[in-house]
Amino acid sequence: MQLSAVYEPVNQELGEVNEQFRLLVDSQKTTFPELYQMLSLVLVGGKIIRPTLTLLSGKLYNHNRKSLLMMATAGELLHIATLVHDDTVDKASIRRGRPTVNKVWGMEKAIILGDYLFARAGEFTAATGNLRVVKLFARTLETISRGELRQGFSAFNLNQTVEQYLERIASKTASLFAMATESGAALSQAPEEMIQVLKDYGYNLGIAFQIVDDVLDFTGTKKEMGKPVASDLAQGTITLPSLLLLERFPEDNPLKNIFSNRNKQQEIKRAIEMIGNSTIIEECYQMAFEYSTRASRDLYLLPDNPNRKSLLSLANYVLERNK
Repeated sequence: MQLSAVYEPVNQELGEVNEQFRLLVDSQKTTFPELYQMLSLVLVGGKIIRPTLTLLSGKLYNHNRKSLLMMATAGELLHIATLVHDDTVDKASIRRGRPTVNKVWGMEKAIILGDYLFARAGEFTAATGNLRVVKLFARTLETISRGELRQGFSAFNLNQTVEQYLERIASKTASLFAMATESGAALSQAPEEMIQVLKDYGYNLGIAFQIVDDVLDFTGTKKEMGKPVASDLAQGTITLPSLLLLERFPEDNPLKNIFSNRNKQQEIKRAIEMIGNSTIIEECYQMAFEYSTRASRDLYLLPDNPNRKSLLSLANYVLERNK
């Protein structure tokens, strides 16, 4: 299924989220031209899945439209802020086919821009007037930070497990998805049981999404992904395909040479080939399918309307996407 069909029930609201971004960018055009240029670079593109989740979850029940828009905007700003910081830590030069902030303006300014986006995301969250989602936003930011620290401390470490990998992506990706669905449900005054259903949906969808993302890091092209192939591996981050490769070939494994900087590019190419010539990709997709299935498991308890249908379709899309 195309994402356009998933977005259909919330297309108008997504347009208004984009308008919030435009207003945020334009507000700096004359007063702070340098910040205007930085925001113009990062507040474009993307799949806007997180605001879609907030809006779809919120429109299932008795929602306040303005509050949902504020939270949908906050969630995407939070996501973009984490990307700016990720790229800075990784010294990445490309994101979504465009130069990164740290590439154009340097690490120091990139870090501060990420902080600025975190602050603006908090401001949009506070505009909902809902203390529950304000606390949820703060907890999510804490969880993401813990996940980033865990990833930093585990970089270039071959002694990792699948359980540790899942814990890391739960912190970095699934927490944002879960915040999106839980906040939307809470703002729409959904019954507590349904808030939990939507929170669980977001969490499991986020795990499935990240597993597929990590597979695409090996199987996609630079043009499709908007960044170099196997970029995580080059940065010392071991994802599920790499972990399974280590399990499969404990002795003759290219990761050992990559992490010791011996023939790095040649060994990355060999790792991609070894993963592609094994059943590792299928195993990863099977795990993603299991989490996607968990995500959809209790959606039948929600009101039967186009929003629920889009949530179900999104769980399928996560497994079918190619970038």
